[in-house]
Amino acid sequence: MDLLLHLRYFRTVAEEQHFGRAAARLRMAQPSLSQRIQRLERELGVRLLDRGPRGATLTPAGRLVLADTEHLLTAADRLTATVARVHSGALGTLRAAVPPGLGAPAVGALLTAFRTRSPGADLELRELPTTEQTAELTAGTLDVGIVRHPCPAPGLAFGPTLHQPLGALLAADDPLAAPPELPTAALTGRDLVLFPRAEAPALHDETLTACARHGCTPATVHEAAGPDFTRGLVLSGHAIALVPRTPDGAGTVWRPLRGNPVTWRTSTAWPDGKDGPAVRLFADTAHEILREHADMRPAPSARMVFPRPASEFPL
Repeated sequence: MDLLLHLRYFRTVAEEQHFGRAAARLRMAQPSLSQRIQRLERELGVRLLDRGPRGATLTPAGRLVLADTEHLLTAADRLTATVARVHSGALGTLRAAVPPGLGAPAVGALLTAFRTRSPGADLELRELPTTEQTAELTAGTLDVGIVRHPCPAPGLAFGPTLHQPLGALLAADDPLAAPPELPTAALTGRDLVLFPRAEAPALHDETLTACARHGCTPATVHEAAGPDFTRGLVLSGHAIALVPRTPDGAGTVWRPLRGNPVTWRTSTAWPDGKDGPAVRLFADTAHEILREHADMRPAPSARMVFPRPASEFPL
């Protein structure tokens, strides 16, 4: 027997004090309603209602049961509403991650937008390299992430891909900082600063391959995990960092590469088949925020494709 359902029937009869009116309100036949109340009485082992020609009145036991029924049905309704909000992504904890170097404006806007759209949800956001994100997404310790491609991880699903052009971060007094943009080949012979290869090996290699294809052969490649160390290497006067758009300041300037020949491809990722409402809300929010606050854009309609090793993708 569905106890909650039968208690709802009982409460309606008690409110109407009449089986006929209660049956009409519940849109069911009166004999069926009477049978259900009788079954409830048998289950509880007490008579809840006195039936008479003028209607139905509560017995002393019925009054006690009705009082507890109100509390029970209110709690059940509250639980149902809570579960519905969890299913809709409005409640619960979402474990998410972003890659290093995404930028403070994008991270701040992402947190604000997600919490505004899902105020009851708890977003646990961490900064993790793509390699660690894919491992945690596969292991189930992460629900959704923003990853950079190539991202060779079976069992993952991805959102739409956005392209983030890279440019050159130079010392403000560097002669190459004079023009508003640079040909990629102008970086040849200079030390190049990139993120650590261990964070995303395929992307690290792909970036250097794209540089070489467009005429840039660096003297050496330095790895820098954080913006402070990156700027320190650039301020040394010989190194140039290849990074997404970065505000000028602290003795450095950022210049785009002519034609945007080198880009990072970025998308959201989650375990395949586990794109619940909260994951979809995060993915949609992230896609919007990345376009507005991280200088990312959809792929151009026409793209030049070069023969490349199987582990790489066309830019």
